[in-house]
This record gives sequence, structure tokens and C-alpha cells, in this order.
Amino acid sequence: MSRKNQKAPWEEEEEIIWVSKSEMKRDMDALQKLGEDLVELKPNALSKIPLDEELFEAIKDAQRFKNEARRRQLQRIGKLMRHVEVEPIQAALDKLNNKHSQATFELKKLEQKRDRLIESGDSMINAILVDHPDADRTRLRQLVRQAGKEKAQNKPAKAYREIFQLLKELYIKD
Repeated sequence: MSRKNQKAPWEEEEEIIWVSKSEMKRDMDALQKLGEDLVELKPNALSKIPLDEELFEAIKDAQRFKNEARRRQLQRIGKLMRHVEVEPIQAALDKLNNKHSQATFELKKLEQKRDRLIESGDSMINAILVDHPDADRTRLRQLVRQAGKEKAQNKPAKAYREIFQLLKELYIKD
């Protein structure tokens, strides 16, 4: 007797992974949301993301469209994204988004350094000169003294801003 619908005992069984319809919809929505994020990017930022040609063109088209045409194009982008590897795209997008928050963090650190510089004076100037021996000690001392006077007299904080710009030139390299 033959066993038509059964596998032989020595054959491996394939594991079937069941995915619910709701889970499939959530995945499609996530891809479409990623596509929306890509459409919102400026051309310069979009060029830094690894996209295939068809997806890139679809995103460029969606940037031109309005209302219903844009909605349909976003759905098309979601469909196209089902056939590409999403991880490198998501990683590049995360890197772009993190760049802004990282720059904000650096500027906040510089503001704190400026405040410590004004409070502590020469000891902080010496610490800055250790990191950056090419920095102008006299200019820094003048600005720190001037910022202290401006603060005491409630004048506009011109030297305060100049110190920040000087620190920004020293510490942030673009």
C-alpha cells in the first residue's frame, strides 16, 4: 500500500510558521510608516540611505504628490519595501535621526563647559589649554573677565556668546 499523503519516517518535516492576518497588517503598517519617514527626508539625507532604484524613484514621486495620490504612493512604497531588506534602511534612518540629538548633546556639553569656565576662571582655562594648546590664552581670559563683568552689571551677554563660539571652534570639528 502506498502512502501518498504521508512522508516517509526518514524524511524531515518542514516546520510551518503561522502568521496571523493582524500580524501581517501590523508588519505592512510598519513598512508603510518607514516609507513615510523616508518621504519626509530632504534629498541630501535621502541620498545617504541605501535604497534600490525603484524604491528611490517611488519616494521621489511621493515627495511631489499631494493628498490622495500621495496616500496611494505611500501604499506602493510599503509594497515595494516588502521585497527589500529593511534593516540597513532602518539603521541608516536611525543614524540620521540620532545625528541631530547627538549634535544637541554636544552643544549642551559646551554650554556647561562655558559656565564652568566663567565660574572657575584660570583653572578651567588651563584645562582647556591642555586639550588645545593652540588656543589663545589671553583672549580666553579677556572674554571670561568680560563675561563676569557683564553678568554683574546685567548687561547683554556678548562675551558669554563669544566664549561659546570660541569653544565650539575648538571642540566641534565638522
